[in-house]
Amino acid sequence: MDDAIMNQSLEQVEGKAWPDPPPDATRLIKSVHSLRRKPISRLSVEDLRIMLGQREGLAVLAPRALDIVEENPLAEGDFYPGDLLVAVLNIPEDYWFENPEAVAQLCTVVENTLELDDLEFHFPPEDDIWVSISRLKRAGIIKSDLNL
Repeated sequence: MDDAIMNQSLEQVEGKAWPDPPPDATRLIKSVHSLRRKPISRLSVEDLRIMLGQREGLAVLAPRALDIVEENPLAEGDFYPGDLLVAVLNIPEDYWFENPEAVAQLCTVVENTLELDDLEFHFPPEDDIWVSISRLKRAGIIKSDLNL
């Protein structure tokens, strides 16, 4: 990802500044508002997990998350090893259909995950990972020749 983009916030990249959240907003809503103002380079694994889970800034944040899980499929936010991977795998299908270069990287991530073999040893929610991979495979996003 371009350094110029990495040093900007999601609000700056998208050109959309959100107003402050209402006083009675949930912690999640307050977090999302705050994370939109944080430089992308400073977003943690947990920050990315939150934003992807809320479908915020996918065009900008999904490539960053893919880079992280390509290096370490079990990158961990606050929940469990692989929670960022689960968030990436649950990005809506239309994102993948619109971004073939991201699909190629996703396939590499899936292959790297398959090489881990027994995920149970690493304590992620193994079923969530395999179910999400199978769903993307059935949708034709992930190559059908990957063995699950």
